[in-house]
Amino acid sequence: MKTGIVYVCAALCEIAGCFAMWGWLRLEKPAWWLPPGIASLVAFAYLLTLVESEAAGRAYATYGGIYIVASLGWLWAVEGLRPDR
Repeated sequence: MKTGIVYVCAALCEIAGCFAMWGWLRLEKPAWWLPPGIASLVAFAYLLTLVESEAAGRAYATYGGIYIVASLGWLWAVEGLRPDR
């Protein structure tokens, strides 16, 4: 269960960090979006170090699935766009 929670938190941190960078570069958001975005990406990297590495391939495949679900949730909840396909 701990691994699942770490993956969900890591996915949200990765998405939030990338969204902050993208918002600053593409949406002309203010530069104060950068520090929280960087902190979020650092948290993402740290969180992935908390997962046991014996089965790294399976672990990252699982994380990939969680990331996809989290991305769709972010698209819907934060960006207000409903997945249509």
